[in-house]
Amino acid sequence: MEKLVYRSSLSGRIASLIDVGFGTFRGFVRLVLGELAFVGGGLRPFVQIRPREVKRLVFVCLGNINRSAFGHAVADKLGAQVASLGLSTTTGAPAFEKAIAAAPVYGIDLGAHRATDFTDFRYQPGDLLLAMEVRHVHELIRRGIPADAIALLGHWSRPHRIHIHDPHLHTDQYFRTCFAIIHSAVANLVEELRLGESPCLSKK
Repeated sequence: MEKLVYRSSLSGRIASLIDVGFGTFRGFVRLVLGELAFVGGGLRPFVQIRPREVKRLVFVCLGNINRSAFGHAVADKLGAQVASLGLSTTTGAPAFEKAIAAAPVYGIDLGAHRATDFTDFRYQPGDLLLAMEVRHVHELIRRGIPADAIALLGHWSRPHRIHIHDPHLHTDQYFRTCFAIIHSAVANLVEELRLGESPCLSKK
């Protein structure tokens, strides 16, 4: 009986850690695979930037109502020229209610955010598209975005998170984790761009 209770408690603890830290077990697996690809050098082209060539930061996810919406707002607050888009969304859609609720911890208001679908986005030379997932990188390339204009945002997060799993329809706890990762990544990236005298930070 004690062993059964212990196993149940342990499995519950693991499930809780996955939920809070990674969203889902799939999110954890994608993170591990992404980190392995990073360590192996396969993602090197997408973790290097040339600050003086970056004129605008463009945050990318699927719906542009959670992750990229928040990254957009954080970078804007830090003085960057910024935009965001979703690879599969409806232009004009508002931020998700859980995203709106989680953002004020960082002094961010997503109430006025409206999504932009990729089909309504116009790439400009000097754009740096910041993807949340490795599969987003491949999709952007497939849709014609130059590979050297794409980077994985999570590379700048501390702790390092090459894969930032979608929090949509997951718990409030994972929303907070996800936004903490994005906030860290954006702050570190903007500082690197500032030190590199990037023109995308000429706004403020």
